[in-house]
Amino acid sequence: MGTLASELTPHAGRGGTPRIYADANIPIGVVGFMRHRLGWDVFFVLEHEEWRRARDTEHYRLARQLARTLVTLDRDYEDDDRFPPAEGAGVIVFVAADERRLRELLVRADRDLFRAEGSLALPLSGRKVRWHSGAAEMLSPVDRQSGA
Repeated sequence: MGTLASELTPHAGRGGTPRIYADANIPIGVVGFMRHRLGWDVFFVLEHEEWRRARDTEHYRLARQLARTLVTLDRDYEDDDRFPPAEGAGVIVFVAADERRLRELLVRADRDLFRAEGSLALPLSGRKVRWHSGAAEMLSPVDRQSGA
């Protein structure tokens, strides 16, 4: 028996079911929506006692170890000094006034990012996006040499 990361990471691959790391500020009803309506594989920190009160930096590290895109409402993750894009599995910072709008944004992310033709299991690896009602804004530059 290995670590949580060593047990779960091999299941990450190309495309398929989006693998999400939902931090503590994502409402539980929205987590259910991601799982049941969108069919996402969601690791929700509030369901894991040892991660409920972890620091954001620990969540950022664990999302990378578990090969999951971190989904949050917390704009602190936009700080590249604290959360270097190259050290992350990808972050989406959603900006939504309420749960209904957040669900609408999640549907768009599912269609335009996770289920788009040729999408990777970690479509934002090494990058961050702020997703709001107007559009999705890339917060960290794309590395043209690596294609990331």
